[in-house]
Amino acid sequence: MAGKSVPEAPSSREKILDVAEALFARSGFSAVGMREVAGDVGLGKSSLFHHFASKDALYFQVLERVLGRIAERVMPLFAAKTTPTARLDALSDALVDTLAEHPTTARLLLRSLFEVHPVVGEGAPPEAEAGDKILFALIEAARDLIREGIACGEFRAVSPADATQTVIGTAVFHFASGEFGEAVTGGSLFSAEAVARRRDEQRAFLHHALVRDAAPAASV
Repeated sequence: MAGKSVPEAPSSREKILDVAEALFARSGFSAVGMREVAGDVGLGKSSLFHHFASKDALYFQVLERVLGRIAERVMPLFAAKTTPTARLDALSDALVDTLAEHPTTARLLLRSLFEVHPVVGEGAPPEAEAGDKILFALIEAARDLIREGIACGEFRAVSPADATQTVIGTAVFHFASGEFGEAVTGGSLFSAEAVARRRDEQRAFLHHALVRDAAPAASV
């Protein structure tokens, strides 16, 4: 039809990142070879190395992209001119939605904590630096929000560091749990109904954990 735009096909680089993300999430860093990535993309192995110098480089750029997606969605929420409780609610909902929209993300992030190459820490390859910066910015923004909520009396006097760890774990583990999570919840983790239920459940849980004397608000 005249005038109707045609969606642009993903670039070879983006296609490689998509395939690598799925493979690393499913099998882990050590079990995935560059030949397998190239084969699934439909490229020769030499062509793959034209885009990424090594498997380490590919792995950490996959992680950078994943963390970047999360940051793009949630970082503006930290800066909103609303109460700490309202920002906590918006953050919780955005985390659920982002992880639900990309089913490989949570499992990849969980695997990255015990992979051969950690996401953060000494000894990580140079390619990990960009992802580290995103991750540290997200963590510090979450700590600052919790500190602000405590200071103004909206949040309980909790440890900001431990509370941040709880928020991360609550969001990531659920969507990374796969068949185990489906067995516990009795169905798909990624259906529209399940995601809406998880959004309400997580928000309510965080309210009970952090917010002083306030009933959890239902998601919009």
